[in-house]
Amino acid sequence: MSFTLNEQQCEIRAAVARLCERFGDDYWLRKDSEGGFPHEFHAAMAEAGWLGIAMPSAYGGSGLGITEAAIIMQAVAQSGAGFSGASAIHMNIFGLHPVVVFGSDEQKRRFLPPLIAGREKACFAVTEPDAGLDTTRLTTRAERRGDRYLLSGRKIWISTAQVAEKMLILARTTPVEEAPRPSLGMTLFYTDLDRAKVEVREIAKMGRKAVDSNLLFIDGLEVPVEDRIGEEGKGFHYILHGMNPERILIAAEAVGLGRAALARAAGYARERVVFGRPIGQNQAIQHLLAERWIELEAAELMVLRAAAAYDRGEEPGLVGAFANAAKYSAAEAGFRACETAVMTHGGMGYAREYHVERYFREIQIARIAPVSPQLILSHIAERVL
Repeated sequence: MSFTLNEQQCEIRAAVARLCERFGDDYWLRKDSEGGFPHEFHAAMAEAGWLGIAMPSAYGGSGLGITEAAIIMQAVAQSGAGFSGASAIHMNIFGLHPVVVFGSDEQKRRFLPPLIAGREKACFAVTEPDAGLDTTRLTTRAERRGDRYLLSGRKIWISTAQVAEKMLILARTTPVEEAPRPSLGMTLFYTDLDRAKVEVREIAKMGRKAVDSNLLFIDGLEVPVEDRIGEEGKGFHYILHGMNPERILIAAEAVGLGRAALARAAGYARERVVFGRPIGQNQAIQHLLAERWIELEAAELMVLRAAAAYDRGEEPGLVGAFANAAKYSAAEAGFRACETAVMTHGGMGYAREYHVERYFREIQIARIAPVSPQLILSHIAERVL
């Protein structure tokens, strides 16, 4: 059993880090202040081939695993890009995994190359205002009309919908009360985001202004049958193949952002002189930073364990437990690292120019989405213990 990255994985991490150096702190601070999707960063990642890291090589991807995708996402966040940078490419790397697993060859040839090349962007339309994390209670309907479906309903917290050309959307084709089980009767589609039929309304939020979050109001969106992924009624099962990788990647991003915050805090502690000596010589500062380092190291191991379990095709229940545990541990470790970084800077931690307040706002995403820490604890208690 090895706890170190292999040579190829180390090269991937180093190459992504070099690319991210072109998009420094000033770039992300400006994006955080002014907003606007980081198209330049997205294009650079696409040009370097990183968007297809976990996509099959037959369709232009690299054919590698979620482990390598996690390495990329951690490197992006750790560069100082944080969740602004990670979320700009997050959907492209993991979101179409249900298409990779369950799509037809024709669908993969049609859908994957434009995403990998960066010619198209996609959003992930599952969450609804009245359902939240209880996905089986979603109410967006898809009614079959000959060779098309008509979709109507609402979605919320849909990232990148302002700039996306495509969306992966889950809708009910059978009302929940008529389905054999609540998890049945939902169907998955990957289709055009037709803005004549979909109103996209941006949500003003705490952080990550560079990557939009939105409400979607869908009214009679026509979706051809050939855009349906897999069989009708089995969409919830298919979407699970995106949920575990999503948790793993969010966890990797949380570790990366925590490391960025810790590096800034340690640097400040070495340089800031109060009462005649650097504050880093005080154990009240030292011990907190040391604890954060230990927590982040442990969280990274949990991320790699979860990614390895997914890539090796271990028992699905075990993969789900590890993915959730990785997301929980990394989000908490990242949060504590960002909080400690702000406090280490003292009053300057509240100043935008030192960046750590931005990190602190962005790390909240990892704790909240895509599932709360309390639900993760319930999952581990009920499904594992």
